[in-house]
Amino acid sequence: MIKYVIFDFDGTLVDSKDIAIASINKLSEKYKFKRVLDEEIEYLRKLSIPEKCKALNVPIYKLPIWAADFYTLYRNAMKELHMFDGIREMLMALKQRGYEIAIISSNSEHIIRDFLSKYKIEVIDKIHCSKNLFGKDKIIKRFLSRNKLTSSEVIYVGDEHRDIVACRKNSIKVIWVSWGFDVLETLEDETPDYIVNKPEEILSIL
Repeated sequence: MIKYVIFDFDGTLVDSKDIAIASINKLSEKYKFKRVLDEEIEYLRKLSIPEKCKALNVPIYKLPIWAADFYTLYRNAMKELHMFDGIREMLMALKQRGYEIAIISSNSEHIIRDFLSKYKIEVIDKIHCSKNLFGKDKIIKRFLSRNKLTSSEVIYVGDEHRDIVACRKNSIKVIWVSWGFDVLETLEDETPDYIVNKPEEILSIL
């Protein structure tokens, strides 16, 4: 039986695409990688993170170097961050049904908590973050261990290919949302258990 519903943050709960692109473009001036052009956005959405990095001439091993700068720019633009339509209502409905709700993200925990506090969202029980873009499987594993949960007692909701990969490594079922960063073509080699096009469809699955 599902006890916890775990959500990704960026692209799943909040629409941060414009903030992310603006921050990346500002960093491109400092770190000398390629800017994201408007006409390239849809193409980039179809790529995995390593493929995105290659397209923008960003060495993957250098991602941690500019992560702090990225989160500073992101935080400064938080006034432009907002939840997708229907997310707040969906979270409230899950809580009313008795589910525990968690966020597992590669964003900064301080940013997430500041956002939730600003918009008075009080239904999130736990927040776990890792700045390692490819380490989400490990943080999910720790989350299960610390909360004495089995893989069958949680379900993950995310928008990226790497979310599905992380869940598969932990034998967790995953709901993929179509309104986030990645598009369906990105998922060709990894099939989610469920695909939803609107937040309320998550309630139907559960």
